[in-house]
Amino acid sequence: MTQNLVSLDLGTEDITAIDKALDTLEARFARLVVLTPDEIRHLNKMGDKSEAFCRQAAVVLEDNPKLIPPGFSVADLRQDITDLDLMRPRFLRLRELLEKVDSTEMALGSDIINAALEGYGYMKMGGKSAGLDGLRESMSVRYTRRPPKAAGN
Repeated sequence: MTQNLVSLDLGTEDITAIDKALDTLEARFARLVVLTPDEIRHLNKMGDKSEAFCRQAAVVLEDNPKLIPPGFSVADLRQDITDLDLMRPRFLRLRELLEKVDSTEMALGSDIINAALEGYGYMKMGGKSAGLDGLRESMSVRYTRRPPKAAGN
């Protein structure tokens, strides 16, 4: 095998610990939400400049409670800001971990397909004398060339 980008060699203890950690994260993050693409499309989104505006608005609203109608909760606004400040470093760590997960999954897949293709090449060269013609032929379907589509299709 000429390519080996990653080799995890995880044992039963590792898998059990990972599963337990994931169970804990899922339980602790149970209050996180999943938004639909349509919901996301219609949301006001807070970027860096907007965040400064929002924090300033919270301060002004707290300092001027007479401006606020009864249904508006400055306490809820403040709690959302506090929650964001508490969770943002954890979200960053999770994003970095997910990037490693995605890269590792891609590397494993690449290692697998490269090894399979290399092995298939060996089968093509030596498989005739080993009685592997039927197996080799069934595997060749993966790389059967299709005629290119005509322009406009």
